Amino acid sequence: MSQREFLPAAGRDVFLPLYDPMVSLMGFGRAVQELISQAKIERAHSVLDVGCGTGTLIVMLKRQYSAVQVVGLDPDSKALRRARKKAGVSLQLDHGFADELPYGERSFDRVFSSFMFHHLDEQERERTSREVLRVLRPGGSFHLLDFVSNETSHGFFERLFAGHALMKTNTNERILGLISRAGFSNVTRVRDGSMLFGLMRTSYFRASV
Repeated sequence: MSQREFLPAAGRDVFLPLYDPMVSLMGFGRAVQELISQAKIERAHSVLDVGCGTGTLIVMLKRQYSAVQVVGLDPDSKALRRARKKAGVSLQLDHGFADELPYGERSFDRVFSSFMFHHLDEQERERTSREVLRVLRPGGSFHLLDFVSNETSHGFFERLFAGHALMKTNTNERILGLISRAGFSNVTRVRDGSMLFGLMRTSYFRASV
């Protein structure tokens, strides 16, 4: 695999040991559990988490649905090592990028993405959406959760976070539009949420094959 630059989950490798405690404080666990609950996982399903990071979602999912095949993918080998250490359950963890999925067509029933989309530029988001569609089986679905930018917000923390170059384009409208253009059907914003004690906006999306 050719070398590519990417933004680590914690921003910088030096902060990776602090990542899990930090996201726990922000409420990632509750938000991810809501995303899993919306997906209606069944025993025979095969599930992929793109941008799995240190494994918060996939570990939680595997512990709740032990019979389900769970695969996590991330470009950060250091984060994957942490995911393996904390898993304590059988998981397939692969090194790779969301816009170049190393899986065959129609390999999965559910694909998840949590707090990863804002790390991608516009073209990477479009390629990722097409790749997710390619690896989903008929009747499968894509479940996405991310921070969203709101240009009209006057909240200090929200404006500060939205100042991130890639966050400026991570709006509800753009996310819905690019997933629809990838070829999904029934692309919807399921619900809105918030993180960091209500200071940062999030949105849950669902798209069907």
